[in-house]
Amino acid sequence: MAIQKIIGVETEYGIIVRGTPESNPIAASSVLINAYVNELAGTEATAAARVGWDFEDESPGNDARGLPPEGTMAPEVETHLVNVVLTNGARYYVDHAHPELSTPECGDARSIVRFDRSAELILQRSMDAARRLLPPGQEIVVYKNNSDGKGNSYGTHENYLMDRAVPFPRIVQHITPHFITRQIFCGAGKVGSEAPGLTTKEVPFQLSQRADFFEEEVGLETTLKRPIVNTRDEPHADAQRYRRLHVIIGDANLSEVATFLKVGTTAIVLAMIEDDALPRDLRFARPVPTLRQVSYDLTLSKAFELEDGSTITALDVQWELLDRARKYAESEGLAVVGEDVGAEVLRRWEEVLTGLETDPMSLAGRLDWVAKYRLLNAYRERDGMDWNDARLAAMDLQYHDLRPEKSLFTRLDMERIIDDDEIESGVTEPPEDTRAFFRGTCLAKFADAIVAANWDSMVFDVGTDPLRRVPMMEPGRGSKAHVGTLLAESKTAAELLDRLGS
Repeated sequence: MAIQKIIGVETEYGIIVRGTPESNPIAASSVLINAYVNELAGTEATAAARVGWDFEDESPGNDARGLPPEGTMAPEVETHLVNVVLTNGARYYVDHAHPELSTPECGDARSIVRFDRSAELILQRSMDAARRLLPPGQEIVVYKNNSDGKGNSYGTHENYLMDRAVPFPRIVQHITPHFITRQIFCGAGKVGSEAPGLTTKEVPFQLSQRADFFEEEVGLETTLKRPIVNTRDEPHADAQRYRRLHVIIGDANLSEVATFLKVGTTAIVLAMIEDDALPRDLRFARPVPTLRQVSYDLTLSKAFELEDGSTITALDVQWELLDRARKYAESEGLAVVGEDVGAEVLRRWEEVLTGLETDPMSLAGRLDWVAKYRLLNAYRERDGMDWNDARLAAMDLQYHDLRPEKSLFTRLDMERIIDDDEIESGVTEPPEDTRAFFRGTCLAKFADAIVAANWDSMVFDVGTDPLRRVPMMEPGRGSKAHVGTLLAESKTAAELLDRLGS
């Protein structure tokens, strides 16, 4: 039986410093985050933001296949860079040359949309805070995109809780076709291509920001030789029971509908994989080239060869997955993704596929790639520009600008799922239905007694030796229902630990 699909999203943001001829993105990212932390002064979040990240259990080199192939380079753990934990349960840190914000663990796709939007608000406030620290004329600008236009890509990673008992090859078999084809509704859109040898003449516009940068079907790496299915085996939970599927192939979405469908459809497909409810093998004969060709096909009509020799379009793959999902919902229910949220995913999934099949431009208020294409193409036709015009590339980037007054996205009438009050509260308050509630509430209430925190534990110092570690190996526990009363009644961290028996 499939287990609850607890989900998290990690977003690396593009960053530049305007008003100076030279800038270091690592230093700029540090300034950005520290500026935000410093502006929390006088709030309950101040002490929380000083709590360090606990790297003790970080093991990004673990490979779900066992020993990784020779020559594989595991991701580096950078323990020396800025790394803070927020009261909403999120992690905000410098990752290589980017500011990165990892949402708290969320119980369903709707919650992910909320905390993804809250992350955007945190980055906006970080920019405002940094602006007040920098010399006149200088400004740190952050973009929620996946490419700098110079051949460099940065990720938006998803994470899904899965049953360890499910064979990894079965996951690869069935999730790969979904990852290759879901970009028809969750691609962020992009002018041109950064794949070697391609220009705007061959690829004037494509569906996905990330498709150009993948080279393997399965692998461990995340920055070089990027794979469609990442094999990092770092569950941040009980490794005997759980797997964390680390997904690196998604785009950074601004559209709430696109984000909702990206994680919502994937969660349902993974539940079906766990329950072995996907009988047909939809594996493509050439996964990596197909990934790119799907992104380049704005007509959504091109058919691609499967391993069995038959052909199918990306749209038809998604229709088949939706059909299986409907049958799965009828037979097994959708409790593992949230019954109401799951039903909403199925409804929106069908609406979007219908729109893509009949008139993609009808979805300009829902999907990023359609909204961007319609906007840029209108300017192109009005001013007689070719797709290789630098002005269109600049507008592409401006679509992702997180400064509200500069962003092209904010000028569009895009459909909303989450209201502003929920986004605002998500900046400081954790979700209530996962262990993030325990982490965030402890940070808000007992930060002075917390030495370090990570996803699956917290380390307390209550004035007696030794330090006391509270494990959180069950992502679904530590919710408000589990510990809300306990946290409310505990006056001190020492009292909390005594009552926990830690």
